[in-house]
Amino acid sequence: MLVKDYMTRHPMMGDPGMSIVEARHYMNENHIRHLPIVGDGKRLIGLVSRQTLLVEPGRISSLDIWEIAHHLSKMTVSDVMVRKEDVVTIDPDATIEEAARVMVEKKVGCLPVLEDEVVVGIITETDIMAQLTAMMATRIPGVRVTIHMPEVRGELARLVAAISAQGWGILACGGAPAPREPGKWEAVIKIRGVPRGEIVAALSQIKGQEIVDVRETD
Repeated sequence: MLVKDYMTRHPMMGDPGMSIVEARHYMNENHIRHLPIVGDGKRLIGLVSRQTLLVEPGRISSLDIWEIAHHLSKMTVSDVMVRKEDVVTIDPDATIEEAARVMVEKKVGCLPVLEDEVVVGIITETDIMAQLTAMMATRIPGVRVTIHMPEVRGELARLVAAISAQGWGILACGGAPAPREPGKWEAVIKIRGVPRGEIVAALSQIKGQEIVDVRETD
C-alpha cells in the first residue's frame, strides 16, 4: 500500500498572488482544507490551510470595518502561506504507514506528494483514516474480537492456527503493542459468518491469550 495509490491525484492548487479572500472562497466552494501553492511547472512554493488563512486579531484590531475589508482584500496567499522550506512533503512511493507516521510526528493534517519538486498529489489525515476503515473491514458485518497476548514470537501464529482449525476465514486483522501494558500485544481480528458464541468458545481455549473485547458489527 503506497501513497501514490491512495493520494488525491492532480489536487486543486493556488498561486501566490491569490487574495486570501479568494483562496478561502475557493477552498470552501470545493470543500477542501489544504491548498498547495505552486509556481511554474506546478513546483511547490508553499501551502495554505483554513487555519493559515485566519488573520491574527492584533493585525486589524485598530481598524474600522471599511479598513478591515480593504486590508483583507490586499492580503495575498503569499503573505500567510507556509513556505516551501517548512512544508512537510512525501514521495509517492512511500508506504501509507510511513505517511501516517510522518503526519503524527510532525503534527500536520496533510502531505503534498512531490516528484522532482512538482506536486503530483496530496494525501490527508482523512485519506489515512479511510484506509484504516477499509483495512479493518469496518463496513462489512462480522464479529470483532480483541485479544491480549504476550509480545513474543509465535503468539499471533497460534491465534491464526486456532481460527484455521475451525475452518473459519479472517476478514481483517491488525495489531499493536497493548497500551499501558509493557510486554503485551493487542490483536484485533474480524470474522464473518460465524456466531459470536462459537468464536468466543474456540478462542478462549488458547492458553496465555485473553479475549478482552468482543462485539458484533453491522
